[in-house]
Amino acid sequence: MDPVSAYHPGSVAVQERLGVRDLADHVGRSIGPTIKPVAAAFLEQQPMLLLGAAAPDGQVWSALLTGEPGFVSATGRARIAIRSTPGEGDPLAAALNGTAPVGTLALDPRTRRRMRLNGTALPAPGGLAVHAEQVFANCPKYLQKRELYGAEPAARPGAARRGRALTPGQERFVRAADTFFVATTAPDGVDTSHRGGHPGFVRVHSPTELSWSDYPGNAMFLTLGNLEADGRAGLLFLDWNTGDTLQLSGTARTAFGPEGRTTYLRIQQIVETEGASPLRWSAPDYSPANPPLDEGARWPE
Repeated sequence: MDPVSAYHPGSVAVQERLGVRDLADHVGRSIGPTIKPVAAAFLEQQPMLLLGAAAPDGQVWSALLTGEPGFVSATGRARIAIRSTPGEGDPLAAALNGTAPVGTLALDPRTRRRMRLNGTALPAPGGLAVHAEQVFANCPKYLQKRELYGAEPAARPGAARRGRALTPGQERFVRAADTFFVATTAPDGVDTSHRGGHPGFVRVHSPTELSWSDYPGNAMFLTLGNLEADGRAGLLFLDWNTGDTLQLSGTARTAFGPEGRTTYLRIQQIVETEGASPLRWSAPDYSPANPPLDEGARWPE
């Protein structure tokens, strides 16, 4: 893939603003439409997969899929099978009944490795088939290391609780997080990415507003570029010990300042599910790349 075609105008605008176009073009050469053997092997080892898409009402969400290793597998040079779908209470449960753009993220906390595969999903026996359009690996920066204790396959998720503003308990959940996943969209498709830092790196300004600093990364600016083009975003927070998930959907914008970048989210919809994941993980070994926490900022006017 030609590096220029790896980016839409939103990402290019952010790259130019920050003076990293040449670096972004160089890094963009790693983005391709095919699944290499090492990537296929990595996918088949994973017990979880993050998937981002837009629901029928247009809201963007990030969902967590789990299964026995092998539930995600490459079935061709540009195609994967996912033998799982979002649960009944998940906001994306009704979004994947037909052809839909999706962004997937395979992340292994045990090895601090991750890869993204973006493309088009369609229903398939037992789950989904995804035709790959963008496949690439990411560095382990800001990814906390965790060991997998095991799974509780007999455990059933609790009923999904919906809302439009964070409860005090949900605010504590967000403030204690060292990781979340974010789905964004743009004219060329959907992308799902990872954000990590020390607990407190996500700041809650009110029951409907939160923010996080954008730490230095690979210069692609896919997430910020998508938000430049289309402000919709879906966040997923996971309690690694209990399997509880907190999904947030809303609109986001990024403030650029001399001391860095901060992304702000206005929450529009919330879904909390107890025991959504059967996987149980250890306490984190924090990434040595995590910066010290900075002070929060108010929503920019």
